[in-house]
Amino acid sequence: MDSPSNSLRVCAFESRRGDDIRSLIERQGGIATIAPSMREIALDENPQAFAFAEELLQDRFAVVVFLTGVGARGLLEVLETRYSRDALFVALAKTTLIVRGPKPAAVLREWQLKFDHQVREPNTWRELLELLDTQVPVAGKRIAIQEYGQPNPELYAGLRERQAEVTAVPVYRWDLPEDTKPLEAAIRGTIAGEFDILMWTSSFQLTSVLTVAESLGLQTEWRAAASKCVIASIGPTATEHLVAEGLPPDLEPSHPKMGHLVREALERGADLLAGKRESVG
Repeated sequence: MDSPSNSLRVCAFESRRGDDIRSLIERQGGIATIAPSMREIALDENPQAFAFAEELLQDRFAVVVFLTGVGARGLLEVLETRYSRDALFVALAKTTLIVRGPKPAAVLREWQLKFDHQVREPNTWRELLELLDTQVPVAGKRIAIQEYGQPNPELYAGLRERQAEVTAVPVYRWDLPEDTKPLEAAIRGTIAGEFDILMWTSSFQLTSVLTVAESLGLQTEWRAAASKCVIASIGPTATEHLVAEGLPPDLEPSHPKMGHLVREALERGADLLAGKRESVG
């Protein structure tokens, strides 16, 4: 590809092996390094999920919110060990079903369950609360939230402020990857100046990087080196965490999607990097 972005070196922090994002970066002319920085761990013993199912089957929830596609699938897989799929679907159909974004929407369509509302982009807890305020009043109602990775205290506080009774339904949690060597190499590579762009697709990725960097005794050095790179964040949730940790993003894409993130980062990266280096210099 004949593009000024050909020489840009991108380190993408990802939750998997990252073949998809590697391909996207390379198609845009970038040099990709993928650093798996988190993994999803299923909750084998999940009493909260089964308690949710018991109450769901007794028609005790007015609203059920699915925050992620993988979480929706994982929840059904757990619940089907005790309950029939048909019974669960009949009970869900009696509630107001809300999906946070396109991935849980696709799962519910696959299940042939009609959802009532989909949260608008960028699909954060703020847009979810906005949707509830305008279309689904929750005062005095019981609402179940399928969690993803970790609890969202801001969302729960907002729901309680609206006088909703909240039931959290955890399905999996996030942790460090089993093999942290690629992440360690990416941390050292950042310090050595091997990257022009650091790309973030989840807020928890930063937690993982800081945790591993601290274990290596390199967190201060990594922070200093990272601040000299272009910081590209996929959306508001990741951005909030980066800002809180003193690494404000230089770029957030026009839409919180991987393709937009990669394309816009590679298109604008050279100019952003030159501007950062000039300001530092």
